[in-house]
Amino acid sequence: MHRKGIVAGRSDADHRDRGQDGLAAPRRALLRWYRRHYRRLPWRAAPGGRSNPYHVLVSEAMLQQTQVATVIEYFQRFVARWPTVEALTQADEQQVLRAWQGLGYYRRAKNLLAAAKMIVQKHRGRVPNRVELLLQLPGVGRYTAGAIASIAFGKREPILDGNVARVLARWHGIHEPIDSAATRERLWELAGQMVRRSRARAGDVNQAMMELGATVCAPQNPRCQACPVSAWCRARQLRLTDRIPLAARRPTPRTVEHHIVAVRCGEERLFCQRPQTGLWSRMWQLPTLETEPNPPSTNKTPRSGNPRSPGSDPPNPSEKDHSDLRMIKASLRRWASSSLGLQIGKTRLVGGFVHKTTHRSIHFSVWDVLVRDGDQAGVAGVWRRLDDVEDLPLPNPQRRAVAMLKHADAP
Repeated sequence: MHRKGIVAGRSDADHRDRGQDGLAAPRRALLRWYRRHYRRLPWRAAPGGRSNPYHVLVSEAMLQQTQVATVIEYFQRFVARWPTVEALTQADEQQVLRAWQGLGYYRRAKNLLAAAKMIVQKHRGRVPNRVELLLQLPGVGRYTAGAIASIAFGKREPILDGNVARVLARWHGIHEPIDSAATRERLWELAGQMVRRSRARAGDVNQAMMELGATVCAPQNPRCQACPVSAWCRARQLRLTDRIPLAARRPTPRTVEHHIVAVRCGEERLFCQRPQTGLWSRMWQLPTLETEPNPPSTNKTPRSGNPRSPGSDPPNPSEKDHSDLRMIKASLRRWASSSLGLQIGKTRLVGGFVHKTTHRSIHFSVWDVLVRDGDQAGVAGVWRRLDDVEDLPLPNPQRRAVAMLKHADAP
């Protein structure tokens, strides 16, 4: 027999949530759906519980720009190796970058290590539970601070990631570009209303909205029939789920060319560390000449991951005739001499590929380059066999180049 006024199957949180904001009913429906359909993830507590703050910090760093399915294995290996904030502070940056290898956006790894050190130094090893303190940690922005505060500590703080923004934009029928500053502030306010006037756990509310966006309210072809808040969704009522949210037009990625000069002496290749700042900073690579295509009349300034300034840069080798390839090889020899201090000999184009980042479309060319035995003395870097680089954190394009070279060397 049920107590008077209590409906079977509903939690106490459902009945405490009687706010006057017009969101009580859809919020209850959303939480009931979440309790039934939430994904069991290694960093996530069951509905009603609180997650390990360190686990939330690590997972949120990994989940930026990365799919959940990809993160799971990385997260499990990471916390197995460094199970606490204190343990992570004992790692050096190269070890953390190596553990992060393949996830991309490596600045996240560096910020996570710096945040762990600050937590130990300023907060006695405990992840802060207040947004204003969390925002002081390297790499922690408004979203991540709200996620840690609400999910790990139950604070009534909102979050707004891509999934939540999409859910709220459709729910409230927002037609303006979702990336505009005014729209983002409006969405933050709507996200705040979801948690600040609710007596349900803010972490559950926030995770329910994220889960809804990730599994039901998808960017294309949302499964409205499975949505617990479809009855309140303005986009569905107006049949605009295919047009909302409206994203602002992003600038076209800039095209650049990277020439990987895979210098070989015997069975070993030269690997150099990238500069302290910039793309893939402080990671390792085969020597790489970075250029930007420009009209012939424009002076170009190539960049390199090596300490000395390179000489003239070669044009894109794709679809070039023999005379162009001779010019490229001559340019590579001059660059290797000025940047690496090496006199290179036989040079062979192994292949190429395109790697896209948020702001760049990078056209890679991979060159197999031979130097004489003994010429490697005094060159900045390390000489390794291609199957002996597991301890070096390599960006994904460099790993791909290594695989291409292995294949080219195979009998």
